Amino acid sequence: MKKLAMLTVKGAVGLVPKAVRNKLKSNHKLTEFYSRSLQRSGLFYGFPSEKKRMALYREYLKHQSKILSSNAFSGEANLDVTFIILGHKSLSTSLESLREASNDEIDIRVVTEKTIGVKVSQFSTLVDAVSGLDDDKFLFFLNSGDTITHDTTRVFANKGEEADLIYCDTDRVDVKKRRVSPHFLPDWNPELQYSTGYVFTGVKCKVKLVKQNTVKSQTIAGLVTELWLKQPELLIKHLPFTLLHRATNKAVVDESLEDIREILSDCTSAVPSFNSELGVNHLQWPIVSEPLVSLIIPTKNARNLVKACIESILDKTTYQNYEILLIDNGSDEKESTDYFDELNQHPKIKVLSYPGEFNYSAINNFGVQHASNKSTLIGLVNNDIEVIDPNWLTAMVGHAVREDIGCVGAKLLYSDGRIQHAGVVMGYGGGAGHAHKYFPRYHPGYIKRLIATQNYSAVTAACLLVKKSLFLQVGGLNEKDLTVAFNDVDFCLKVKETGARNVYCAEAELYHHESVSRGTDHAPEKAARFNRELQYLKTRWGNYIDHDPAYSPNLTLMRENFSVKTKEEFSS
Repeated sequence: MKKLAMLTVKGAVGLVPKAVRNKLKSNHKLTEFYSRSLQRSGLFYGFPSEKKRMALYREYLKHQSKILSSNAFSGEANLDVTFIILGHKSLSTSLESLREASNDEIDIRVVTEKTIGVKVSQFSTLVDAVSGLDDDKFLFFLNSGDTITHDTTRVFANKGEEADLIYCDTDRVDVKKRRVSPHFLPDWNPELQYSTGYVFTGVKCKVKLVKQNTVKSQTIAGLVTELWLKQPELLIKHLPFTLLHRATNKAVVDESLEDIREILSDCTSAVPSFNSELGVNHLQWPIVSEPLVSLIIPTKNARNLVKACIESILDKTTYQNYEILLIDNGSDEKESTDYFDELNQHPKIKVLSYPGEFNYSAINNFGVQHASNKSTLIGLVNNDIEVIDPNWLTAMVGHAVREDIGCVGAKLLYSDGRIQHAGVVMGYGGGAGHAHKYFPRYHPGYIKRLIATQNYSAVTAACLLVKKSLFLQVGGLNEKDLTVAFNDVDFCLKVKETGARNVYCAEAELYHHESVSRGTDHAPEKAARFNRELQYLKTRWGNYIDHDPAYSPNLTLMRENFSVKTKEEFSS
């Protein structure tokens, strides 16, 4: 019935004049509501319906149960910790859960300024709550109303003792007592924490961490952020199991994000702001003396595409200290070569000739070699990119100049407004693919991962910024083994191996008219080349394909939509 209703709605939307549709699409909340309705109906780009998602999660829970009952998790069942509960709402639910899960007398401390009518130790701040505890004692944090599972204490007691801080996945229990809405989290992801506070409950760490850092935080998400910023060498481990039932309300989320903004203001030079419409934090990192950016754009002919690309950069980009290097790979159409001659007269543009066979890696390496000696940053840009947000380069440069950041990628849209790229996930299709591909522009994605700036293992070179020094340090793009496909993924992973974090910058929005400029790889020779390059990726980066730290092992690799793995995927 839902599918029929949504098909009717989709048909009606198709009859609305295009100008009106575009106006409606600019309303984020309306677009999100429409997208979520499509999700629930099962018509959303292959995304499973709510009924199917619940079935997938039930199968996952059977899989999890088998793992957690294995020898790997045998041992002490009790978690020797002090439980710290933040807040007072539904406090009795949390207290009952903790007492049922422990056979021994347990130490529970509640942090809230409200007077509670329960016999339990109460404190007004986190610092007060831990002040009398032994430094080597462990703390376990949860929000008031959250409950633990029968596996929680045993799993936390047996895993991650070498880590400084450990967190787990969560789900909810609905009114019918069903486990629903799993939050399958990535491994530690600092930028995602800044943007969304994705680690906000189910956290274990030592007392001394809280004491020695004299924390100011009053939320769990803020505490995790503050500890990381004050001690970035912390070893943070993720347990990819749903071990806690969250009961988070909007107030907790808002308080967490506000707490994180205050911590970022105190501990970094970034300027944080809150996007109330999307419910995420935005950060603008400082740009000192506006470094020169060399934007490298390869092309063969394609005058109209190049014109749209370059004019959008020149006319719409707020950040002005850049040069454009247009690399002409054997253009033979007069209208294109004439236009390129015109461009070569522009003070910001140089047109360079790179004759011979198309080799994307070699062409871009050539461009970097000819970039200005004064340039600090390299931008790899496809000829079918078109600027949407004037601040795209400002946002990306802010990340790229940070000492601990490597490659920075943008949010790219197809011509019709659907997502083309929002970060690369390793393992999709056995190689790599694009997160949230084909989702609507304003959809929040899985746990806000489409609209939030965060770390991914790789981003696309269709629009990528990186320090020139780092580009040269890792040897640029692999022009021998990866002439067309996966060269950007390989490059990003080489950069990641230096210790730098790669970033998907959700604030930088551009069109990528990919279907216009790039043909398919169905021709026999192209298919053979693609398969060779895919095999190289699998051989060279098999560890990331087996487990991408920016993606949960419990999410599917068969589609680019963050749905839960199928029973067949777990069994294989």
